Amino acid sequence: MTDRTYRIVVRLARGLFAALGLRIRVRGADNLPKSGGAVLASNHVSFLDFLFVGLVGVRRGRFVRFLTKEAVFAVPFVGRLMHAMGHIPVDRGHGEVALRRAVTDARRGEVVGVFPEATISRSWTLRAFKPGAAAVATACQVPLVPVVVWGGQRVLTVGGRASLRRGRAVTILVGSPLHPRRSDDPRAVTASLREATGRLLEQAMALHPDRPQHDGDRWWLPESHGGTAPTPAVAALLDEAALGERDRAALRPRPVGDPLPGSDSGAGNAPAFRSDQ
Repeated sequence: MTDRTYRIVVRLARGLFAALGLRIRVRGADNLPKSGGAVLASNHVSFLDFLFVGLVGVRRGRFVRFLTKEAVFAVPFVGRLMHAMGHIPVDRGHGEVALRRAVTDARRGEVVGVFPEATISRSWTLRAFKPGAAAVATACQVPLVPVVVWGGQRVLTVGGRASLRRGRAVTILVGSPLHPRRSDDPRAVTASLREATGRLLEQAMALHPDRPQHDGDRWWLPESHGGTAPTPAVAALLDEAALGERDRAALRPRPVGDPLPGSDSGAGNAPAFRSDQ
């Protein structure tokens, strides 16, 4: 796999960050191993999160291969870039295909990037985590590294919110890796991952240097932290309203598929996977 395109995109991203005057702070990047397979699992608050999480890999001299919804690959030119960078398309109706590709990449020493919430959180708090990230790490016996991004929602996010104002702060924290055993249930590992990510998110919000300037500027803070973002319950209703019929059909329960490669050869109780993971 050539990484020439990835290097070009990294330079372009850095140019974008400089043009926007973003004050990006990354802490804990050394928790990502410098070599060997790994899974980076991040919260999701903005459309630029893959660029921010990708910085963690760049800091360690590595490129992250993200699981990304298939619709992104259908965008002219963008899709070609995504394929050239080695990212993994996710068909919500057949998510097990992307998981198998992620397993293959992790086993050959790549860093796989996953957003376990599967979509941007409109409440800025953590949504329920799907077990795909934990399943890949468990099946491949590679580190599962939690990451949080905070502040990106002030640059470009759902609801048509975008700002070209310079000087926004973005805080990126990388936590200590989880090392699931082959016999661990990925759903239990997922619970541990979400707990660790929640602690990181609280730290990120506490460390973040920016604060609301007035009452109208509290939209980017969770309701639980004095902000005016929707509560998780209201956010769930907004997500449902925004979800197209095609996506709803893809997310309906389907029969359990085949287990991930390796799960039938000493992988313990690694489960089969449904398309909504």
